Amino acid sequence: MRSLPLVGIFVALAIAADAERGADGSLSIAFWQAPSTMNPYLSGGKKDIDAASLVLEPLAYPNQDGILIPWLVDAIPSRSNGGINEDYTSITWTLREGLLWSDGTELSSEDVVFTANYCMHPDGGCAQLARFDGIQSIEAINIHTVRINFESPRLNPYNVFTGASTPILQKSQFEKCLGKDTVVCLSENAAPIGTGPFVVSEFRAHDGVELQANPNFRDPAKPAFASVSIIASENATAAASQVVEEGVIDYAWSLQLTPDEIAAFQDAEHGNVVFAFGPLVEKIVVNLTDPSPELGDERSTLLHPHPILADRIVRQALSLAIDRNAIVAAGYGRTGKPTCNLIPAPQHLVSDANEGCLAQDIEGARQLLQEAGWVVAGDGIRERNGIRLSLEFQTSTNVVRQKTQMLIQRWWAEIGVETKLRDINPSVFFGSDPESVDTVQRFYADIAMYTDGFEGTDPENYLGSWRCGTYPKPENRWQGTNMARFCNREYDILQAKLSQTGDPDQRINQTKALNDILAAEFVAIPLVHRGQVFARSKKLAGVKLNVWDSEFWNAADWHIVE
Repeated sequence: MRSLPLVGIFVALAIAADAERGADGSLSIAFWQAPSTMNPYLSGGKKDIDAASLVLEPLAYPNQDGILIPWLVDAIPSRSNGGINEDYTSITWTLREGLLWSDGTELSSEDVVFTANYCMHPDGGCAQLARFDGIQSIEAINIHTVRINFESPRLNPYNVFTGASTPILQKSQFEKCLGKDTVVCLSENAAPIGTGPFVVSEFRAHDGVELQANPNFRDPAKPAFASVSIIASENATAAASQVVEEGVIDYAWSLQLTPDEIAAFQDAEHGNVVFAFGPLVEKIVVNLTDPSPELGDERSTLLHPHPILADRIVRQALSLAIDRNAIVAAGYGRTGKPTCNLIPAPQHLVSDANEGCLAQDIEGARQLLQEAGWVVAGDGIRERNGIRLSLEFQTSTNVVRQKTQMLIQRWWAEIGVETKLRDINPSVFFGSDPESVDTVQRFYADIAMYTDGFEGTDPENYLGSWRCGTYPKPENRWQGTNMARFCNREYDILQAKLSQTGDPDQRINQTKALNDILAAEFVAIPLVHRGQVFARSKKLAGVKLNVWDSEFWNAADWHIVE
């Protein structure tokens, strides 16, 4: 599992603050969805964002309690300390002095400005572009000070550089990777220079990553590990077993396990399975555009509305036919809760307007389809105007997801819907290759199922990802956040209003209203409020499960206790 040098043996029982950098040897982490890039601006996938967070860092992080704390800066900007101006049209960040990149050069405000321009480049296809919405300009006031100017007042100005999805890139490394050149900078995207506790020594897309301790990390006693190996596991079950039963891996990332598996792993010899609830929702996302292969390059684009799913009645019937409680019982147990909302946490933001979905209604779904003209044919599958009610349903390869697929396939068959199931290697499905036809962004299917959520405890940025124009398309190399290709002007107006609202009660009401629009349109059909699950060796200490951001946000503090 790890090799301990002599100095490691000598300090094995010391607390992390008294240890030498690298004293605990090697840390091994199992990913059942192997990273496809180490540049989070080129991927919306959690696997890539989390892996990159070992190397790249933002200005601030939400901690394990969801509270935004300074990371590369002296303090969180506020009205009281002068970091936010009177009319909320700018926010000023001040970098800590003396911070170095892993190559020994100094981090400066020019790197922050460059990172914003890198993502906002019109030809760049940045996966995190929605987070930069409303920024008019960004300027370096001096070597350590950056000011972000907004087009209009932003009462919540912490949009960017406040979590693992929008870290700082080194200007000198990426300045030749702007616009259309983002994806051709293969070495830069695989091994970015960072300020984090580790640096990439070897990257193998869809396979694994080798990292070494950053020799210029700001704390000379950290990280405790000299190296990190990210290892691709066959599946989530195998990853957990390698930690808790076999003892050959230290940590297993973002697990999706059945209730029986979780129970079996609880009293294992070498480790524990732990979970906590945050913003993650397992959902069905509906393609509102036509993915038919005969459309060629125009597949899944706004040029062709979906011949079946553009009808809201069909989408509503699909939702009514689902038994969310049964899905939780079969696939999640204590690590899942049935939900009708895309915003499941924190509790004060959770709407109670959509709870009718918790009761399965097969007969109601049949009636909706019948009234909409979908008539049952001789084989039990409905048709309308010569179109057969047949859908391709894709997700990533995983025991829980395949079990869920089969349950839903059975329920949809009861209302006259034919469902063709497909599962895709998770490293590919959640990958960043713009040429791959199997990514969640391309969405060359009718229905997709996966989990996502938001950073921090304020979902404003996540809600912004459903605005018109934020969808993946050929012009942006299939990067984007609005997988359903959803566009609703009422939604956009309300989301813009949220960005300019400071009153806490109004923000709560607006957040719930936006959630309710998405729920009422059935463009994303929530299934399960998922707990964030991981497996940890009993010898691995310092881990603070952060459901509001990357699991590795405090990896510099991880260490071994014997």
